[in-house]
Amino acid sequence: MFQDESSSVTSSSSPLQVFSMMSLSPNLGSPYPWLRELKSEERGLYLIHLLLTCANHVANGSLENANIALEQISQLASPDGDTMQRMAAYFTEALADRILKAWPGLHKALNSTRITLLSEEILVRKLFFELFPFLKVAFVLTNQAIIEAMEGEKMVHIIDLNAAEPAQWVALIQALSARPEGPPHLRITGIHQQKEVLDQMAHRLIEEAEKLDIPFQFNPVVCKLENLDVDKLRVKTGEALAISSVLQLHSFLTSDDELLRKKSPLGSKNLNGIHLQRALQMNQSTLGELLEKDMVNGYSPSPDSASSSPLSSTGSVKVDSFLNALWGLSPKLMVVTEQDSNHNGSTLMERLLESLHSYAALFDCSESTVSRTSLERLKVEKMLFGEEIKNIIACEGAERKERHEKLEKWIQRLDLAGFGNVPLSYYGMLHARRLLQGYNCDGYKMKEENGCIVICWQDRPLFSVSA
Repeated sequence: MFQDESSSVTSSSSPLQVFSMMSLSPNLGSPYPWLRELKSEERGLYLIHLLLTCANHVANGSLENANIALEQISQLASPDGDTMQRMAAYFTEALADRILKAWPGLHKALNSTRITLLSEEILVRKLFFELFPFLKVAFVLTNQAIIEAMEGEKMVHIIDLNAAEPAQWVALIQALSARPEGPPHLRITGIHQQKEVLDQMAHRLIEEAEKLDIPFQFNPVVCKLENLDVDKLRVKTGEALAISSVLQLHSFLTSDDELLRKKSPLGSKNLNGIHLQRALQMNQSTLGELLEKDMVNGYSPSPDSASSSPLSSTGSVKVDSFLNALWGLSPKLMVVTEQDSNHNGSTLMERLLESLHSYAALFDCSESTVSRTSLERLKVEKMLFGEEIKNIIACEGAERKERHEKLEKWIQRLDLAGFGNVPLSYYGMLHARRLLQGYNCDGYKMKEENGCIVICWQDRPLFSVSA
């Protein structure tokens, strides 16, 4: 079947074009034996083709065709296979979830017994911290920026907008204890929705401060960040304030997308067609090249697309008021770490294409550094990457929290709130580079952009740190 189809195509055709000519029809027969004979590279390309085709059917409401594509994908995708198989398994789940949302009763019934334990979320974020260098690099850069900004200060107050990982502040306490002028009086305010997490943080930090004889206080604030009353942060006069935000600000971009959709009811359908057409015209021969050569470079986003507008006004009211409130505290420094990806487009196809690129890079990281049989790897991919993919692809409006955006947009927003960009320190960058090299993996790279740092896998930016 596979050879018959391809023999009628000229030799210059790319595998994707070959695949695009294969009709997705039930008479292919199940379980599509020829699919299993595909080599890893061909399988990866075909999975991309199927995901794009399926997403296009979902976006256009053609559920019967979407179902056929999902059935084929399920023959090839696998949560314990190679990079593309694992990633496709989660994108398929996300597309299926999006379809089910059209039947709220069915969707609720299927998810009614699903329990998401906060303790599991915390565990999986700890695993992400241990298996990948991204957060460690962010902590090194943040701490060094704080140390340099607080030189000579006697009273230092740090606000951690998501106080879940004591390792960062243990390292800072150690560094401050070695200051030539002696340590400052240090106060850390930690914000988290779970009291146990803050209790553990307090215990670990107080223990370290006592050991090094540093005057220290921990101020726990138990609440969701979106419900934070800034007055509860108890900032005192005379203390130098620093704010650390690690992967928190993008969730403030949630808004009701109805306004965007009403502006251009046809925009999304037309755009989805353009995306699919352009993506299928690609002439790269391997999955790696296909994902490297950014298949989204060719499309022209619709005027209402959140990724093309300088700053989406409806989506940023919440974040603007939050940043203004933080600015009102007169911090000496604020360090922001965010996912450096464009996952906040207004159409499904935009988000699918963008997230295929970044998650391919993340799944590649784990493929290159962690064994395929690792249970920890499976947990991070399912409970962290998989849930993020599902949120980006299946959800809309206030339900869509994973609205990752690029560094330049965050700089614009912080600029509007009154913050000025401070270049990260050379010493911090040196230390962070050394940490990346310690992973003995060529894929991890760091790029400097206007005094900010972008952490990449190969050439794909994944996380940014700015001060």
